[in-house]
Amino acid sequence: MTTPTSEDHLQRRLKLRHIRFIALGTAIGTGLFYGSSETIQAAGPAVLISYIIAGLAVWAVMRALGEMAVRHPVAGSFANYADRFIGPYWGFITGWTFAFEMMIVAIADMTAVSKYMAFWYPDTPGWVWMVAAMLIIGALNLLRVSVFGELEFWFTSIKITAIVALIIGGLYLIIFGISVGGHQTGVMNLVDHGGFAPLGAWGIIMSLGIVVFSFGGTESLGMTAGEAENPEKAIPKAVNTVPFRILVFYVLSIGVMLCLIPWNQIGAEGSPFVQVFGQLGLPAAEHVMNAVVLTAALSAMNAIFYAGTRTMYGLAEQGQAPRAFLHTNRDGIPLFPVFIIGAVMILGLFAYLLIPDALFLVVASIATFATVTTWVMILVAHHRMRLEMKANGDEPSSFRFPMWPTLTYITLAFMALVMVILAFTPSGRTALIVGVLWLVLLTIAYNVWIPKSGHQRVELESLEWEDKEGTRNR
Repeated sequence: MTTPTSEDHLQRRLKLRHIRFIALGTAIGTGLFYGSSETIQAAGPAVLISYIIAGLAVWAVMRALGEMAVRHPVAGSFANYADRFIGPYWGFITGWTFAFEMMIVAIADMTAVSKYMAFWYPDTPGWVWMVAAMLIIGALNLLRVSVFGELEFWFTSIKITAIVALIIGGLYLIIFGISVGGHQTGVMNLVDHGGFAPLGAWGIIMSLGIVVFSFGGTESLGMTAGEAENPEKAIPKAVNTVPFRILVFYVLSIGVMLCLIPWNQIGAEGSPFVQVFGQLGLPAAEHVMNAVVLTAALSAMNAIFYAGTRTMYGLAEQGQAPRAFLHTNRDGIPLFPVFIIGAVMILGLFAYLLIPDALFLVVASIATFATVTTWVMILVAHHRMRLEMKANGDEPSSFRFPMWPTLTYITLAFMALVMVILAFTPSGRTALIVGVLWLVLLTIAYNVWIPKSGHQRVELESLEWEDKEGTRNR
């Protein structure tokens, strides 16, 4: 095992705009630009209700995470919090499940890249573009964190600009009744084709699986606390704005699309955003949008690499991953975690060769299982922290979770519902099987391979990665 030196530490170079856009980058990507076609087909226009409900759950999770991150700005984030406030085993489960989630979502994004490139090069094998995406994003994640943050800022800016353009342009077409691709535009499209909920309440419920996948990764904002220039101010500002922005972007963009084109005319192949832009009659509009959704997938992969590597770094700090994971290059990048995620993406490439058509839905369902597991651990860790604070008579945080503990129980009930939903689809059942096996393997690994130091409850204050002399405290 590599022994970390005083040079092996992360660096506080992320500004507030970097933090906001890293969280936006993970959550606004393949789930919106590609997966939204699946949710629309599952629920019709009523899918907007699914996004609102899931968005509120995301907001609750982020507020819980934000309160913990302000009190304890550590790189391992919720894995460290679960370790401290629930127990070392649960910290191990949380950290590695989130890392697993990031790897799985990266495979989904890589798959989406192949679908987008097929728009321009239909005869080129999809694996070629997957390899190219993997190499590009892997290289970007070896750059210093400030450069990474700046790249993610511009990546995310491009896709947000496209979403805003769709919303503004779509509203113009709707207000003035301009037809799109032979379809009359207007809010009547929300109810004229089988009603607002053509597939009933069951359709809304069944769409929640992919909707939660779409929002997965938002919790990566917590990972930035260990590299934020001023976490006490940056984290609350980001937590207060990011979930709201994500919810607005999802609901408004999909709502406008559904008013432009009847929901049953939105195809399941490719990106619905490309389809809508292609019917606007503007020169090269669909090509421009395809470039945007391609950028969105790469942006999400970029942010996911970041979140996954910082999680594994935090696990190594807890003694729950090889100490070699603590080794960083001169720019403060943990090298081994980057290589681990790259290796998993290679496995995803082989999976694509075996099941190219079904891979996206399978990995999306598995990612949903991992996302919900992580969110549950965040809420429980926060709940235990608040109980401990109350018992100790500690002063409440300046950035406190609202409506505690009632909102905690409501959100946990929603998470349980999503897990039940997975059992009603073939890909969801596969996800549950894989998820349970994953938890069993983690349990075995924890009891067999993790040393005694990894079984001890972590003291968050000892994880401050840099003291006044610039060395990591342990």
